[in-house]
Amino acid sequence: MHERLDQWHYVAAALTIGVAGTLLLVGWTLWAMVRAERRRDAARNKGKRDR
Repeated sequence: MHERLDQWHYVAAALTIGVAGTLLLVGWTLWAMVRAERRRDAARNKGKRDR
């Protein structure tokens, strides 16, 4: 009788980590993009008020 390692646990863990990491990276990127757009809009509006 042999005890074999069940590789699907490792495959599922790797997929979970990969998907979670990808979603985290996409969310972080979107958040940074929104912040940058707000800063750009604030700078544009500030320049228009000074004229």
